[in-house]
Amino acid sequence: MVGGAIGLVVVAVALIISNIPSETAAIRDVFPHKPAMVSPPQASTLADNDICKTLVEPQGYTCQHYQVTTEDGYTLGMQRIPAGRSGKKANKPPVLVQHGVLADAALYLVSSPEQCLPFILADNGYDVWLSNVRGTACSRTHTSLSPNDEKFWDWSWVELGAYDLPAFIEGVHNQTGKKLHYVGHSLGTLMALSAFSTDFKQIDMIRSATLLSPIAYMNQIGSTLLKEITVFSLAETSINLLGIHQFDPSSKEVATILGYICSLQGIDCVSYETALSGPNCCIDKPTIERYVEHQLQPTSMKNLVHLSQMIRTGTIRKYDYNTSENMKQYNQATPPAYDMSKIPKDFPLFMSYGKNDYLSDVKDVEVLLETIKDHDKDKLAVQYLENYAHMDFVMGNNTRQAVFEPLMAFIAQH
Repeated sequence: MVGGAIGLVVVAVALIISNIPSETAAIRDVFPHKPAMVSPPQASTLADNDICKTLVEPQGYTCQHYQVTTEDGYTLGMQRIPAGRSGKKANKPPVLVQHGVLADAALYLVSSPEQCLPFILADNGYDVWLSNVRGTACSRTHTSLSPNDEKFWDWSWVELGAYDLPAFIEGVHNQTGKKLHYVGHSLGTLMALSAFSTDFKQIDMIRSATLLSPIAYMNQIGSTLLKEITVFSLAETSINLLGIHQFDPSSKEVATILGYICSLQGIDCVSYETALSGPNCCIDKPTIERYVEHQLQPTSMKNLVHLSQMIRTGTIRKYDYNTSENMKQYNQATPPAYDMSKIPKDFPLFMSYGKNDYLSDVKDVEVLLETIKDHDKDKLAVQYLENYAHMDFVMGNNTRQAVFEPLMAFIAQH
């Protein structure tokens, strides 16, 4: 979920400053329980290789753990599925699969095996790579910093697109010697869009990009909960006021905050997930239970503040510090904007979005599509699903037929 935690940051500050008592409703009501250099494959007994051990290998697939190092020093974990369940090795290009915020690669692996994109790709001959951005469970080391250091968390989606994404792409390319296809969901699409619209040298290593629930413009989000929350400007001061740099969605504080804001705003939060991201049509209870066993993942407070800025302003810009600091960082009073029309017009793009998605709102996606209206028509495929919301695109029980098969048909052409 992109937006869910954004509001919590704002409300956290308000609650703590005001010392307002709150309810203890649990966020887990949504999920009720709980130049890049590649290192050699590591055994799946590694403590940080939980995804391989718990979600891939039990389904009968080979899983290898790799690490890449970003230009700014973060060591990031990747999982590779090099063969189908039959054991037949991949004979098609690599596919890099990227998750969104408050998640890691497990997001793609909790549906039934017949509906999991990585397994479907592997069984169809693709060499599958799963990436995990900085701060998630298997990407929490740095060449000089500890997660206990505030500088470890001094980043937003800008750095994910500028450093993590190139490291993943170069890592796969260096290991395989092949150009790859990219698949991103939610924040994983913003990472790609921000990178592709700049002078992104790794774009020559990519065959195509698939953007599921594309996130670019965000000021028309459909979540009443988030609309109410983001009118506050407290998020920007939360880091300095509270000294909190890591946002951990599994904490009791977050559970308390979410319960309070729902009652404060008079919003129906019987299903927090629905209130935040939209009424998913097609996710069954066993899938939810498998996902919560792995738990939501941390991100930086700065990342959430940056997303909150996007919701309020309706722009895609670099992080807004303030006028004086912006002058120091960017040599101008306002943060530089990303121009989506700069994405190479002959670069193959597949976009899929849904009517009921509160975070990748239809109107916001239409703004994005308008900015790339001059894209080569034979290089752009757009899919619109009437009944889909945000999480249906990766965890739905009919996603194979609705999304993944059209996705594979597209990448097979490129």
